[in-house]
Amino acid sequence: MQRFNQTKGVHTVQRMYGCELDDDDTTRGYTQYGYDGEDFVSFDLKTKTWIAAKPQAVITKNKWDPNAGNNDYWKNYLENTCIEWLKKYVSYGRETLERKVRPEASVLQKHSPSAEVVCHATGFFPKAVVISWQKDGEEVHENVELRETLPNQDGSFQKRSILTVPAEELQKHTYTCVIQHSSLEKELVLPVRDGAPIAIIVAVVAALVALVAVVAGIVVWKKKNSGFKPVPAKAPLKEILPPTTLEV
Repeated sequence: MQRFNQTKGVHTVQRMYGCELDDDDTTRGYTQYGYDGEDFVSFDLKTKTWIAAKPQAVITKNKWDPNAGNNDYWKNYLENTCIEWLKKYVSYGRETLERKVRPEASVLQKHSPSAEVVCHATGFFPKAVVISWQKDGEEVHENVELRETLPNQDGSFQKRSILTVPAEELQKHTYTCVIQHSSLEKELVLPVRDGAPIAIIVAVVAALVALVAVVAGIVVWKKKNSGFKPVPAKAPLKEILPPTTLEV
């Protein structure tokens, strides 16, 4: 605390260490300390020395660098022991951690307030996914908003990309959404269709509803005029019961 000119109050010292293993067997290890939420000092595996993140940590670095036994321990732990344990845990959860689930994808057009096309992929695993846009086979980078990858309740992920493009452009050119994921043998390509105006869609739906109503009316009218007569009220229906069991 004296190094930070602090004489009282509550302060926090944090320590974090671990290792990582890539698909190509590349490994990484780290051990570091923080003070009040900020980096303080960290260990360099290659040089087996400590890196001071703040001037106040230089004293600590100078104390720890000469401690060869401790530094050798950390190098061996992070490059060997930690990796061995990581492989064990991965093998225990391999079915879950290494599963690959294909994304379900769709393209949706929004006509207001601006002409937007949304490419949405969901239900995929693992998390890494690439969503891009193409215009006549060429990649499009302008007017593209790529949203953050979000988790689903079942442990899968979802992601969306939004392309802002005028309606006339959709008529003149071919736009496609391209999705790349490790579960796919080849990239998924979804064409953007120039959708019909909302007014036309509403009119078509209204016409179908009216047609159904007319057909239903004709059927009812034919039944009334086909000689069908309801059962008179004074002739009640009798319930047909199964025969009773005779006593022996």
